[in-house]
Amino acid sequence: MICARKGSKGVPGKNLRSLGGVPMIVHTIRQAEQCGILDSLAVSSDCDEILSVAGAHGVKHLVQRPAEMATDVASKVPAIRHCVSEVEASTGPFDYIADLDCTAPFRLPSDIVAAFQQIETAGVSTLISGTRSRKLPYFNIVELNEEGFVRISKSTNPPLIRRQDSPICFDMNASIHIWRRERLFSSDARFQDDTILFEMPFERSIDIDTEIEFTMNELLMRKYGLIQ
Repeated sequence: MICARKGSKGVPGKNLRSLGGVPMIVHTIRQAEQCGILDSLAVSSDCDEILSVAGAHGVKHLVQRPAEMATDVASKVPAIRHCVSEVEASTGPFDYIADLDCTAPFRLPSDIVAAFQQIETAGVSTLISGTRSRKLPYFNIVELNEEGFVRISKSTNPPLIRRQDSPICFDMNASIHIWRRERLFSSDARFQDDTILFEMPFERSIDIDTEIEFTMNELLMRKYGLIQ
């Protein structure tokens, strides 16, 4: 499923904004269709125009999201559950649910396939995608203490003197989130005890939440010949 709200403060109207010659949401629709392993694809939105664009690009299940699930402070999980329930009313229950964020236009169809293979092989309840962090809480991410002084976010004993000695950390890239169905409907927790990570390279992990990130994606698409 693809969740696409009408509202966006960082990049107004970003889900329908042209990126590489098509509305941004279309990149994720195409990736989902081309991966070849999904039984159904749905778009959940509070915006009629977004649903219309999704339908025009072949999405069969267009789910009108309730207004209370589309506010700036609303959790995404209730909207996902609502969408799944609406679709399952005509399809029957699914084994796995994947949330593909449309702000990740450089995801490949093969990433979706590999993520499903990983969670099925591992036999766990949930999977998230991420990329190696360039800034590390053990070395170069800091916080301010109560007195306003700088402290490293996650200390070690002895303190690290080389970045290369830090434990490996990952940035969530908001690209792929997969649940076993029963866990999606039984837990509100963001992470489960057995959540695993699907690693993606940095160049496919630029999430669009700001104007500069939108511009970066446009430049990358032009560089790699993806502008239509």
